[in-house]
Amino acid sequence: MAKRVNFDFGPDDDEVRPCTTGRILWRRGAALPPPRRPPAAILAADPEQHARGSRDEMIIGIMMPTFDLRHKVNTMTLSDRILMGPGPCNPYPEAVAALGRPMLGHLDPEFIELLDETNERLRTVFGTANALTFPVSGTGSAGMEAAVVNFVGPGDVVVVGVNGVFGGRLADVVRRTGAEAITVDHDWGQPVDPQRMLDAHPAPAMYAMVHAETSTGVRSDVATLGAHKGDALLMVDCVTSLGGVELRVDDWNVDIAYSGTQKCLGVAPGLAPLTVSERARERIRATPQSWYLDLNMIAGYVNGSGARAYHHTAPISMIMSRHAGLGAVLDEGLSDVRARHQAAGDAVKAGMQKLGFELFAADGHRLAPLSSISIPDGRLGSTTEADVRTQLLRDYGIEIGGGLGPVAGKVWRIGTMGHTARTRNVTTLLAALGEILG
Repeated sequence: MAKRVNFDFGPDDDEVRPCTTGRILWRRGAALPPPRRPPAAILAADPEQHARGSRDEMIIGIMMPTFDLRHKVNTMTLSDRILMGPGPCNPYPEAVAALGRPMLGHLDPEFIELLDETNERLRTVFGTANALTFPVSGTGSAGMEAAVVNFVGPGDVVVVGVNGVFGGRLADVVRRTGAEAITVDHDWGQPVDPQRMLDAHPAPAMYAMVHAETSTGVRSDVATLGAHKGDALLMVDCVTSLGGVELRVDDWNVDIAYSGTQKCLGVAPGLAPLTVSERARERIRATPQSWYLDLNMIAGYVNGSGARAYHHTAPISMIMSRHAGLGAVLDEGLSDVRARHQAAGDAVKAGMQKLGFELFAADGHRLAPLSSISIPDGRLGSTTEADVRTQLLRDYGIEIGGGLGPVAGKVWRIGTMGHTARTRNVTTLLAALGEILG
């Protein structure tokens, strides 16, 4: 019969106290190390504890862990959802698995090689040869800040196209730098008009616009503005378009573009892919408003050969996941991934119209990865749109998004992005809505 031995020592060998972590295991037949204390010492130090049993016990030959449930931290149970809102999406399995890879230091040569390959994969999906292309340590909003604060400040004029929430945020960030933001406002559901942007100011330092407005499901024309912007920089928000719809940064003369990981790229939130043209790099401010997002310093880490200059500790596991997620996209083929997003988005729009709903975004400018669905008066009867979303989540495990700003309560935003962009998920959503609505 195996002999039970209690080990209840603190970090100091001369201190005997209840242990809260760790167990010691000897394999059957292995030589035992000399005991640090004889059992008598334990009895003398705390007879009551010995009587009730140690939290960390070892059985010679067979491990028999015991726990004091009064001190056990329970694991929170989480549901496995179908994420069909405006983001995040369900991540690619490869991206999830990569989060469990062995940890490396941020200056480890193996990690630097992985970072460099991640940056090269980002160049492919951005459609650029820009050397300064990398994932900013932060969500898409950090990418937006980096794209603004490094290039404009007091005395600069920035023309901002606003056709939803995120164009408005761009203007807000611009103003916080001390620059003047000239907003070109559009009705929600309509695309940004390139000619109105060009007419707004004769010589701005920058034009800024959202390629795929997440609050309205609208795709705007970037190429036309890029072709006529003159000496101004062109900065584009690609958070909901990168990886899901056509994007050609170099061909469209985009100088600065940023995105997020949690949408069409199919990775958890936490990084903001950013690309900066050589022309724009020449205009980076000597001392940007943000130290953390200072591209002058960050470039010394994410670019170059040989030793890298430390700026901040990179989010190692997130970059590993980003690397794997991009691998999944490129293995499938970028054009095939975009086609899959288009097919899923088309299925949502057609199915929702059959259920008696309408499309909110302007015809010809509707995003594939994010469908904005207008809810006609009376379609839901006495049920509110929020109640329907709640029931979808509670009873079917499906998340969709509500409207923002002036369309709150009037529009649903249904995302088919990343690994979620599968027709099977669309079929499930439409069937669930059919049961809820009767």
